[in-house]
Amino acid sequence: MIKLHDKFFKPYIKEEEILAAIDKMAKEIAEDYKDETPLFVGVLNGAFMFVADFLKAYQHPCEVSFVRLSSYQGLTSTGIVETLLDVPEDIEGKSVIILEDVVDTGRTLKELVHLFSNTNVKEFKIGTLFYKSDVYNGEYAIDYVGLEIPDHFIVGYGLDYNELGRNLREVYQLNQTDMINLVLFGKPGAGKGTQAGFLKEKYNLKHISTGDVFRYNIKNGTELGNLAKSYIDKGDLVPDEVTIDMLKDEVEKSPEAAGFIFDGFPRTAAQAEALDNFLESKDMKINATIALEAEDDVLVARLLERGKSSGRSDDQDESKIRNRFDEYNQKTAPLKVYYEKQGKFHSVNGIGEIDEITERLSKVIDSL
Repeated sequence: MIKLHDKFFKPYIKEEEILAAIDKMAKEIAEDYKDETPLFVGVLNGAFMFVADFLKAYQHPCEVSFVRLSSYQGLTSTGIVETLLDVPEDIEGKSVIILEDVVDTGRTLKELVHLFSNTNVKEFKIGTLFYKSDVYNGEYAIDYVGLEIPDHFIVGYGLDYNELGRNLREVYQLNQTDMINLVLFGKPGAGKGTQAGFLKEKYNLKHISTGDVFRYNIKNGTELGNLAKSYIDKGDLVPDEVTIDMLKDEVEKSPEAAGFIFDGFPRTAAQAEALDNFLESKDMKINATIALEAEDDVLVARLLERGKSSGRSDDQDESKIRNRFDEYNQKTAPLKVYYEKQGKFHSVNGIGEIDEITERLSKVIDSL
């Protein structure tokens, strides 16, 4: 195990496996270009070690140059790819092969294709040492692949975490065994949103509110948002698999998070099982489910007071509020049984000062 900045990384891919993958790529490309002198273009900063070892393995006539792009800060892509070093000159009529260290979302590839689109190269192909097929958008063909790997955050062999780790001879992956994943329950007015805000800051967690996720996807017309809207417009319930796919996208957007708070999902035992299956596929799990408990009369008074400023009609009618409580009790009872069987259900007193409630929640989380 190694530590870079505030994160721990565990061994993942040995040097000999990396070099064997590079040797395989070099042989494949040499076979395709045995009668040509290709131009290899490395993508800085990450690919410098890869390109160096690739050229040692490629013992045939070739040229080499570099471009420099950047889209990462910390553990996650900013989504904005900057060009820091432009394409080489005098490449007209040449066969160009891009050598990338890693292909994941494909944002960098899109910028690379754009960079070369205005040049009169004979041919343009892409090779990558590491290929995360699970998250690649598939927009452009990947012609040569060294190793296909899962969507883990990795460092070493040119790859970095905040500029540390590039010089490591082997590849390490982020150690996520200490991740904390929570399901937060609570009746309307129990303060879930407020407490989630404090907990996500204290423990570097990502708060995933199902309601917020639905609104974002529908508002932005994503594929999943349009699919969900098609059910809603017909008055049908959105299938669990659509919701799970939305949550999956949210989880994959935040590889830097130390864990997740799921708020508003699951609502049924079947959804809880689906969430468990999804997290297991990512080598993750729910560590605890926490219910913020409060007497109905206290919450009714709190919601009626909130309704004076929120303008929400369902916060201004006591009968509607109590109906929402009944619905909550009916839905969460099976969930409580589901998580109690796993030894993961915790109940916390939700009445008191905000910082007192946060402290109670923190005691549960710190004990995990």
